[in-house]
Amino acid sequence: MQSWEPLCALLLFLLSVRADVVGQFEDEPECMKYFYKEKVPELGASTPGAARLCHRFVNRYHFATLYDTNHRIGVYAAYQFQPSNGGGREKRWFVEPQLVNSSWQAEMKDGYWLGRDHPGVYLGERQALNEDYTHSGFDRGHLNPNGHHAVPGRNATFTLTNVVPQNPKLNQNAWRIHESKLNDLFRSKCSKAYVLVGAVPSADNWIVKNNIKRVNIPDYLWNAYCCVDNNGMPLQSGAATARNTEENWVENLSLDGLGEFLQQSSNQPIGELFYNNCRA
Repeated sequence: MQSWEPLCALLLFLLSVRADVVGQFEDEPECMKYFYKEKVPELGASTPGAARLCHRFVNRYHFATLYDTNHRIGVYAAYQFQPSNGGGREKRWFVEPQLVNSSWQAEMKDGYWLGRDHPGVYLGERQALNEDYTHSGFDRGHLNPNGHHAVPGRNATFTLTNVVPQNPKLNQNAWRIHESKLNDLFRSKCSKAYVLVGAVPSADNWIVKNNIKRVNIPDYLWNAYCCVDNNGMPLQSGAATARNTEENWVENLSLDGLGEFLQQSSNQPIGELFYNNCRA
C-alpha cells in the first residue's frame, strides 16, 4: 500500500495547482475559450501587479479577467455571450481566495464567509472588498454583465474582481441600455459572440477608506465584441466607450477606433483586441 503514497501525493499536488490565478491565460486551456480563436490581447499585459484570473464557480470556469491588483479594478474581462435564462442575481459578493493566498481554494467565495474562515487575515491587499463600495457614492459596476449569461455563469459575475466604481447614472441608464442592445444583437445575429469589457484607470481618483486609497475610479469604460457564425467566421464587430461621469453617454466605435482610443492611455502597443481584428 505504501507504494501508492508518492503517486497520491503527486495527484494531490497537481489538483492543487489547477487554480483560477494563472501565470498566463494559456496555462489553463479552459480559460482560452473566452478569446476568439484563442488570441489573448496584448492590451495590459505589462500592467504592474497584473493577475490573470480564470473565474471558477460551482467547479466550472465562466470567464477570464486581467486584473490590476494595484488599482484593484479589472483591465478587462473576456467572455462568451450566453442568452440569460433568468435567475442568478446574487445578493452575495464574491472574492478570489488565491489573490489573498496562492495556497487557498481556487473557486471564488463569498467575502463574508472567507473572512470568517480566516479570522485576522486581511483579504483586500490585492483586490477590492465589498465594504470599499459601501457609502462610496459609486455603483458596483459589472465589467462582464450578469445579463449576458445563463445560471450559473450569471452568478459568477458577482465577484468583486469583475466590478469597478461606476457612476450610478451611467450604470443604471446609458450603459445598461447599451448592454441590453448588445444582448438583442447577439441573440439575433451571432452563433457566438466574444466580448471584452474594460476600464481605463484614472490618474489619481480613488475610493478612499480610512485615509487609504482603496479602489481606483476609472475615467472610462469600454467594450468590444466579435460576432461569428456557425463556422467561427466573423459576421460583425463593434466597440463603445463611455466617460465614467453623469454625462451618461455611450459612444459607439469600430474596433480600430477603440484601439486608437485605448492607445492614447497606454505607452505600450495595444495590438489587436481579437484575432485578425475580427475580420473575415
